[in-house]
Amino acid sequence: MKIWLPLDSFAVAMGGDEVAEAILAEAGKRGVKVSLTRNGSRGMAWLEPLVEVEVKGVRHAFGPIKPADVPALFDDLAAHPKALGPTEELDWMKGQTRLTFARVGVIDPLSLADYHAHGGLAGLDRAKGMTKAQIVAEVTESGLRGRGGAGFPTGIKWKTVSEAKADRKYIVCNADEGDSATFADRMLMEGDPFTLIEGMAIAGLACGATKGFVYIRSEYPVAIRVMRAAVEIARAEGVLGAAFDMEIRVGAGAYVCGEETSLLNSLEGKRGIVRAKPPLPALEGFMGQPTVVNNVISLASVPVILAKGAAYYKDFGLGRSRGTIPLQIAGNVKYGGLYETAFGLTLGEIVDKIAGGCFTDRPVKAVQVGGPLGAYFPRALFDTPFGYEEFAAKDGLIGHAGLTLFDDSADMLAMARFAMEFCAIESCGKCTPCRIGSTRGVETLDRLARGDASAIPILTDLCNTMKLGSLCALGGFTPYPVMSALTHFPDDFARAKEAAE
Repeated sequence: MKIWLPLDSFAVAMGGDEVAEAILAEAGKRGVKVSLTRNGSRGMAWLEPLVEVEVKGVRHAFGPIKPADVPALFDDLAAHPKALGPTEELDWMKGQTRLTFARVGVIDPLSLADYHAHGGLAGLDRAKGMTKAQIVAEVTESGLRGRGGAGFPTGIKWKTVSEAKADRKYIVCNADEGDSATFADRMLMEGDPFTLIEGMAIAGLACGATKGFVYIRSEYPVAIRVMRAAVEIARAEGVLGAAFDMEIRVGAGAYVCGEETSLLNSLEGKRGIVRAKPPLPALEGFMGQPTVVNNVISLASVPVILAKGAAYYKDFGLGRSRGTIPLQIAGNVKYGGLYETAFGLTLGEIVDKIAGGCFTDRPVKAVQVGGPLGAYFPRALFDTPFGYEEFAAKDGLIGHAGLTLFDDSADMLAMARFAMEFCAIESCGKCTPCRIGSTRGVETLDRLARGDASAIPILTDLCNTMKLGSLCALGGFTPYPVMSALTHFPDDFARAKEAAE
């Protein structure tokens, strides 16, 4: 029997390791030879642990599986109470356009042979026959933009580093995925680590860098283990070496280290606080040298671009948002998980058709897009296409493409306060608008909750100061959830005043 069971944190958190032990124990008891592969997650979080069994050459899905469900996997599979059918035919899988995540859940994450058999290293092989300028031009033409939140064109950043004059250059992968409702970086590293390694190696060729670092948040023990093992395998097999090598570094848990200059300070062994710009990291980054800082999904999207060409990748999407985006759906939701699709679906299509609405079966009141610093969108804005400029036009952010659903019981004043409190706790303290502004913001929202409507103009002015005056996105983006809550859900603020009266 060929069986696949994710080692992904989704599955592990839901008892995946215990299910694996039960499968091996049952196989031993029955004298059945089993090939058990610990793969990445397919992204259907509500079905984890999701076990797949090969039936006549086709992988069939069963889930969510508990140890007590394992014995039936060795009997009539068609009669198994958790049988879902062929994995690729499930609605969640059929609707996707998987480019960056094409191998996640399919291959053994730590088998370089498996990776190669599924198209891996084709991009790197092609890049080795190109000049630096040609590689940069290919990435630029693809329209790839930073998937970490800022949406800055990847090719422009690479061009700056490639043309910089320096004895040493670096590629730094920002895997400090600290936003709530975001897990694409983790899933990619746990399920297909060689894609990230290949993307970084291509970036090294394009920019003339010989050293790379992956900075992973400490809360990702599985990803850290898998990435470290993958680097050792890649080095032993010659994918990494003298021309380009890399290592894994683990952060200490500061949210602000998701900002690139704070990350670089931490990587250098300094306190993780924001640097003033200029100079830009592309010119004076790690150890003062030209440095590419991209997030996991940005770098992991490069291999398919080099393998299939910029035109192929650019053909997906809309406007200036090209390619695909891994939607991470969470919160009060029926079908949470990762869903990779081309830019362009409306927010309503994502919420109602893909996510299935709220788990509580109550109406969806708001969706926060872009993590804890993203704006709250009401149903009136659900016709907004999922794209950078399209969301910006509605005072929203794509961010890392995390979506958190709330039903009609959510108190949006309380959510606005949470955003300010989150900023106050996580602020590095370097700039006054963020450090002091967030603390005053909590106090001002508490005044509103007590029924002091005169605090609204103060809150608006405070948010404007934070947005325009903060050194980084932590203070600069906190006004998005606060002001969107105030703008789109005024009744929640009015009710606080009425309650106080």
